[in-house]
Amino acid sequence: MAIPLEFTPLLKARRRAWNTSLVTTAIVAVMVAGCGYYAGLFDVERLTDGIPALVSLVGEMFPPDFAQLKNWIGPLADTLAMSVAGTATAVIFSVPLAVLAAKNTSPHPLVFHLCRGLLNGLRSIPELIMGIVFVAAVGFGALPGVLALAFHSVGMVAKFFAEAIEHVDPAPVEA
Repeated sequence: MAIPLEFTPLLKARRRAWNTSLVTTAIVAVMVAGCGYYAGLFDVERLTDGIPALVSLVGEMFPPDFAQLKNWIGPLADTLAMSVAGTATAVIFSVPLAVLAAKNTSPHPLVFHLCRGLLNGLRSIPELIMGIVFVAAVGFGALPGVLALAFHSVGMVAKFFAEAIEHVDPAPVEA
């Protein structure tokens, strides 16, 4: 069956799009493979040398040794305190930022974009990296962990709050 002439341009455009996608996928695959090679992902000798250490680590985790339970309580309490303090701090700072980052409550488009950019930046930096920065700034202890969790969580919580504010029904507000 012959293809009608009016479909020929559509088929050519579709074929070009398919070829472009194929070439783009191939380029990305080559770049990923190159990065993997550079990082040593294909170093079979090094990877096989690490297998005994991995097996040993998993062997030490199972079954858990509860003889050291008293030594776990302090670090567990530190972790819980850091989580609660970091999250509470994030919520406190997120509320005003969310009002400024919501399109319907922001006083000016520039303020809206600046706040959204700040929230995007805070969310984009992992807590571990922020933790390293805060350890350099304030030293070791629970404080850098609290600050890292708080700053990262401000980005996420304020974005959630801002989206909730934007989805509020405007009718009761106008009334």
